[in-house]
Amino acid sequence: MGLDIYRETKGTRINRRFLDMIYKSALNHFKLSDIFEIEISIVTEETIQNTNKHTRGIDKVTDVLSFPICNFVFPFKKEDYRNYIDPESGNIMLGEIMLCEKRAQEQAEEYGHSFNREVGFLVLHGILHLLGFDHIEKDDEVVMMGHAEKILEGLDLKRNV
Repeated sequence: MGLDIYRETKGTRINRRFLDMIYKSALNHFKLSDIFEIEISIVTEETIQNTNKHTRGIDKVTDVLSFPICNFVFPFKKEDYRNYIDPESGNIMLGEIMLCEKRAQEQAEEYGHSFNREVGFLVLHGILHLLGFDHIEKDDEVVMMGHAEKILEGLDLKRNV
């Protein structure tokens, strides 16, 4: 239940328990039950660049990409998502998050905070997209980032740590 995690490379510093903590904190923040499935793929720079190029038309390495399966809206009603239920688990499939670990490490150093804070932020950013949040418009970005900061503060993953 919850997260399916795939790793392209061996030796990743990102562990399942940490990702589960981010996921469950996001659900708790929005008062949602753990009835969802999210796939998280930890990928190389080459994979995320190719995916970015083919899905968004941007031929460059990025830190995180999100691919929602459904159009999630609040207030949540399970019956609205019957077409997205995994027949094996009974969970609602929200989508996939691709994370480039090397880019996360570079950004942690660039921003002067911990690797865990950066990974936590990026994974949470992806989860928020799967939950229907976006940052195209400034007002939407303020709302999305407000949720992200509250969740990260609750996990003691503050900036410049």
